[in-house]
Amino acid sequence: MNLRTGVFLDLATVDNGELRLDALDRILPEWRRHDLTAPGETAERLSGADIAITNKVRIGAAELDAAPELKLVAIAATGADNVDLAAARERGVVVCNVRDYCSGSVAQHVMAMVLNLVTRQTFYVGRARSGEWSSSGMFSLHDQPIRELSQLSLGVIGYGTLGRAVATLARAMGMNILVGERRGRSPRPSRLAFKDLVRSADVLTLHCPLTPETRHMIDADVLRDMKKRAILVNTARGGIVDEAALADALRSGEIAGAGVDTLSQEPPPPDHPLLADDIPNLVLTPHNAWASVTARQALVDQLVTVIRAFERGTPMNRLA
Repeated sequence: MNLRTGVFLDLATVDNGELRLDALDRILPEWRRHDLTAPGETAERLSGADIAITNKVRIGAAELDAAPELKLVAIAATGADNVDLAAARERGVVVCNVRDYCSGSVAQHVMAMVLNLVTRQTFYVGRARSGEWSSSGMFSLHDQPIRELSQLSLGVIGYGTLGRAVATLARAMGMNILVGERRGRSPRPSRLAFKDLVRSADVLTLHCPLTPETRHMIDADVLRDMKKRAILVNTARGGIVDEAALADALRSGEIAGAGVDTLSQEPPPPDHPLLADDIPNLVLTPHNAWASVTARQALVDQLVTVIRAFERGTPMNRLA
C-alpha cells in the first residue's frame, strides 16, 4: 500500500515534548503535525493526507468529503464519539483506535483520590500551611476522621481492563472488592445488583462507557442511596454523573466525598457546578488520570502498531 502523507491533528493533547516519536516518523515520508486544530481548520488540514490521527478533533462526513485520499483515521484514544463511523464506512475509510494503554495510570489515579479522601490529606495540608497547626498547642491534629482502606469495601461498576486494574490495587491495600451491574441490568453470577452495590460500597468507582443507558446513571436518587460516609470516584466520563446533584450531595453531606477526573463539558465553563468554591471534600482533576508519561508513550507506540497493521492489510482495533 502506497502511503505517503499523514497528519496529526492535535498532537499537544498527547505530547508535551517528552515522548519518543521517531517510530511514528519512520512510517511515512511526510507528517504534518498540529498542536491543536479548530473545527474550521480540520477539512483543510486533512486535504492530501493518506492517514489522519486525531484524539479529540471531530471528523465527520464533511471533513471526510474534503479528503478523498484519506484511507485511515487512527484515533489516539479508545473513545470514538468524535469520528462519524457510518460516514467513514460509506466512504471506505478505515477507522481504528488504541486500547488498554493507560490502565496503570488510571488505577493509581483512582487510588490516589481515594487515599486523599479517606485520610483527609487536602484538609490537613491546608490546616498545616495556614498556621492552624502551629497555633493549636497540639502535636497532632486528627479531629476529622481518618479511615483505613482495609476496613472499607470498593464497589466497581465497569469491570473491564480499567475496573480490574483498580480492583487489583485496592485488593493489595486490603479493601474488599464488590463488582456490580449497571443500573437497569439483571445481575450476572458473582455480581451485585446495582442498587445493592450502591448501598453496600464505601467507595464507588466508575469505569463504564458513556451511553444512553449510563447517562446520569449516578443521579440524586442514587446519591441518596449511598452510605453517608461513602466516596464516589469518576474517572470514566462526566455525563455518567448528574454533576449538579453531586455538588448538592457534597454540600449537604449526603455522601462523604468525591474524586472526579472527567466532566460533561471539557474544558468546563467557569460556572460549571463542580467548580464552585463552596463544595467540600471534592478532589477534582483536569481529565488527566490517563496521562502518565508511560501511558502516553504506550499510546504513541500503539498508534505505530495500528498503522503498520493497516499497511499490511490486517487492520487492528477496527471500528469502521
